[in-house]
Amino acid sequence: MPVGTLANVKTVTPAQLKDCNAEMVLANTYHLHLQPGENLVAEAGGLHRFMNWNGPILTDSGGFQVFSLSEMRKVTDEGATFRSPRDGRIIEMPPERSIEIQNQLGADVIMAFDECPPYPATKEAVIAATDRTYRWLKRCISAHDRSDQALFGIIQGGVHLDLRSSAARAIAELDLPGYAIGGVSVGEPPELIEKIVKATTPLLPADKPRYLMGVGTYKEMAQAIASGIDLFDCVIPTRLARHGAALVQGERWNLKNARFRRDLTPVDETCTCYTCQNFTRAYLCHLLHAKELLAYTLISIHNITELIRFTTDIRTAILQDRFQQDYAHWLA
Repeated sequence: MPVGTLANVKTVTPAQLKDCNAEMVLANTYHLHLQPGENLVAEAGGLHRFMNWNGPILTDSGGFQVFSLSEMRKVTDEGATFRSPRDGRIIEMPPERSIEIQNQLGADVIMAFDECPPYPATKEAVIAATDRTYRWLKRCISAHDRSDQALFGIIQGGVHLDLRSSAARAIAELDLPGYAIGGVSVGEPPELIEKIVKATTPLLPADKPRYLMGVGTYKEMAQAIASGIDLFDCVIPTRLARHGAALVQGERWNLKNARFRRDLTPVDETCTCYTCQNFTRAYLCHLLHAKELLAYTLISIHNITELIRFTTDIRTAILQDRFQQDYAHWLA
């Protein structure tokens, strides 16, 4: 799922997203609450009409900001209190408020409000965050009043497999429409992420969507899919594009490099995206050195298409019973 934090995937239009074969996008509750506000979005007819995206939308709950804005927030059993980075005002965010905002935004999938502990953290702190996440989830369920929105629970537990296991079992018993593994990609090494996913995913119902939050590299996705993960979101494709980097069959190419200055071939000759079908590496190199905004759009189109193509090909390989064979180099 391409990330559109503020109801837009950076530098890319909804029509271009469709051309990239994107099916679902992600937006952020906390940031949309700050700007433009959930009331305005509701007046506009909800996120779908507001951003002109007729596909599914998932909204994060704001729980990640409990981690990422640690210097500007306070957490208690009641909820989180933030100081707005825009105007300094105090923002109260108990679980019920997060659900209320998401109900007004009108996404198809909404996430429970959770506490994402940092890495590293003491086990006592992770236990407290994991227990609080479960209590907050039950409050989210009570506050959720829209039957047309699927509420997903989030499993926390840091790098402690015993905490992940107990959290997964407890949350699975609540019989929710879907489940997410949160609190990864917050500083821990990739091998720990793999251990967490391998241990946690099989404990979640196989007939419900299983979502690994904030992960989007080739290797991490292939390994997670092998464990049973279905959904991913990541800012990688557009963030790399804004730094001039293209994803090419598992590699990251810096298109600013001098070796591309006179290279008149597509970024990837096997790619069917708009960028690869119409422009050369030399042209993109030129745009980047000229600091033309079109460069970021064109590379974003390619990067999004590339990651979606990667997961689509994995889906086909699974259906044809070729996954373990074809993706062994990513699973090693």
